[in-house]
Amino acid sequence: MISTVKIVFFGTSGSWPSVERGLPSIGLQVDRDVILFDIGEGTQRQIMQTNISFMKIAKIFITHFHGDHFLGLAGLIQTMVLNGRTDPLEIYGPRDTVNQVSNFLQLGYYSLSFNIRIRDLGEDEEIDFGDYTIKTLKTVHPVTNLAYCFKEKDRKRISQELMEKFSLNSREVDKILRNGSLEKNGKTITIDDISDGIRVGRKIVYTGDTSPCDCMVEFSRNANVLIHDSTVDSSLEEKANEYGHSSSRQAAEIAKRANVRYLFLTHISPRYRMNDVKILEEEAKSIFHNTMVAKDLMEFTVTI
Repeated sequence: MISTVKIVFFGTSGSWPSVERGLPSIGLQVDRDVILFDIGEGTQRQIMQTNISFMKIAKIFITHFHGDHFLGLAGLIQTMVLNGRTDPLEIYGPRDTVNQVSNFLQLGYYSLSFNIRIRDLGEDEEIDFGDYTIKTLKTVHPVTNLAYCFKEKDRKRISQELMEKFSLNSREVDKILRNGSLEKNGKTITIDDISDGIRVGRKIVYTGDTSPCDCMVEFSRNANVLIHDSTVDSSLEEKANEYGHSSSRQAAEIAKRANVRYLFLTHISPRYRMNDVKILEEEAKSIFHNTMVAKDLMEFTVTI
């Protein structure tokens, strides 16, 4: 059972870095493991400015192979080697990821000290990782871009009243969750005996790069958090759409239609300095109130 789900925005710019923003990378801390979505140039240095350990990164999901979304990968892996990593690392991405990443990792002179497992993903694929799944969706972009949906599995909700009825402490409840039942005072207590409904799992969607698309509405339906491409304000959205990007207004429309809880705007064009992004946030908030422009190193804990 997952206790902690925390989002850390390592990089929130698009195309190239600015003085104020690094290139795209979003960390998802799931208890002790860390999942990265995209790994733009400079990501490892951004990670080092947080409480996240880069050695705890277990999985990396690349949305697509435009340079701003993956060029930090080789440097991070070589740093892991220099720090004595032995745990395996899993890398996922769209079609041709195995070929692209394998070639990229041959840069420079170093010897790997751990196994790297690379996998191409389909355009509508779901991977089961035990306590959660990650699903893909092909978006609208000049090259194949996969959006990702992290979904914690639904669990039976534990009733404090029923715990007290059976005189159970938290450790005993954990044993029931792990094993399905517990013997106590001559009675077998099951998960059904102490639950009073279903706790819906947390859902987080990251679009990567995309023009606004109807398919994203259903993909993001009822998400706790939607992290959406928001490269420009509405005055520039026509040009942005031509290049496979969205405006803040369009991102907010998707969030509203999908009934998400929070919207974070990211992939901000370098044309916007920190004092300029107010226009993006105000445009989005006029449509979907729970909107924030993501900032580098911002953290957000996703509650149940």
